[in-house]
Amino acid sequence: MEAAQRVAGAAATWASQRLMGEETYPDGDALIPEQFDERTVIFLVRPPDAPEFSEEELDRLQIEHLTHLRELKRRGVLLANGPLDDQTDVSYRGIGIYGVPLEEALALANDDPMVRAGRLAVKGARWLTAAGEVIIPREAT
Repeated sequence: MEAAQRVAGAAATWASQRLMGEETYPDGDALIPEQFDERTVIFLVRPPDAPEFSEEELDRLQIEHLTHLRELKRRGVLLANGPLDDQTDVSYRGIGIYGVPLEEALALANDDPMVRAGRLAVKGARWLTAAGEVIIPREAT
């Protein structure tokens, strides 16, 4: 069973017991969505023991990293991505939203040249949002 179905089922059971009837947001929407969209979020994190590289090596790795991400976008598995700024934890360097299951997204992200070189590490999770709440144009193609 997909995570969204499990969450929706558990939410519906809980909602039917506790939140049905008058319990809604001020604009009349139900507190728990009936349907969810599922995506995978991958965080690229700088490990504390990341190896040092020369500027030349970092430039080469950055080009390979960006080429890898562009190829994932062309294949349609990476929907959106980019670097992070003003983060509360500076080890978090970038984020990617994938349209594939967690295991597949982790495998793809772990194949990134920056990750293979140890400069970045990968953390991931499934992200459930109310159906239609987050629109990513790349998904429509």
